[in-house]
Amino acid sequence: MMTTVIDDVQRALVVMAHPDDIDFSCAGTVAAWVDAGIEVSYLLVTDGDAGGFDDDVPREEMGPLRRAEQTAAAKCVGVTDLRFLGYADGRVEPTLDLRRDIARVIRQVRPDRVVIPSPERNYERIYAGHPDHRAVGSAAFDAVYPDARNPYAFPELRAEGLEAWTAREIWITGGPSLNQYVDVTDVFDRKLAALRAHVSQVSHRDDLEQMLRTWMGANARRGGLPEGRLAEVFQVVPAE
Repeated sequence: MMTTVIDDVQRALVVMAHPDDIDFSCAGTVAAWVDAGIEVSYLLVTDGDAGGFDDDVPREEMGPLRRAEQTAAAKCVGVTDLRFLGYADGRVEPTLDLRRDIARVIRQVRPDRVVIPSPERNYERIYAGHPDHRAVGSAAFDAVYPDARNPYAFPELRAEGLEAWTAREIWITGGPSLNQYVDVTDVFDRKLAALRAHVSQVSHRDDLEQMLRTWMGANARRGGLPEGRLAEVFQVVPAE
């Protein structure tokens, strides 16, 4: 079942926990939005400093490496505005500080649409339920409503010159409830290129393309798209 979405989007903000979360979950959709003239910004809560598989890479180098990989991945889908909050990977909690920091960026970017990870556990896909994902999803949802739109929430933001802003739609990735299937077949090559830019995370995956095609093909079938199409999936929540 597909839900109705707003059709006059000018700006979108994607808020995720780690570098590569965007590219696994929604880089194809982002590429399509950019092609349609939508300005897309990325906000990464952590640098992914607890990621990787190579013990020869010093831990203090992993965060900067993954920032660089995410920046290269973003270019593959036409995104150049990236912001990093620098929270510790694996230790994110949905605190008031995190809500404020995300609300700050919402007020800076002033997006019509915000993409976030699901704050719920997904008992069908364990990887989607990483605790950092759920924490960021919870904090980001609260940052959209009520924090960013309430001029009296976090008065320090207003003191910085950041007036309240109402995002009109939330797109949730990785959750158990789905109502939007985006056909990304025509931009799949750009999604794949974005993921391959995360060398520290996927270089060991010789089956990356086939894994994505299998997963996204199943998404498309569930959404009623023709055989052979590839889809990314979301739960869209009206936020006006």
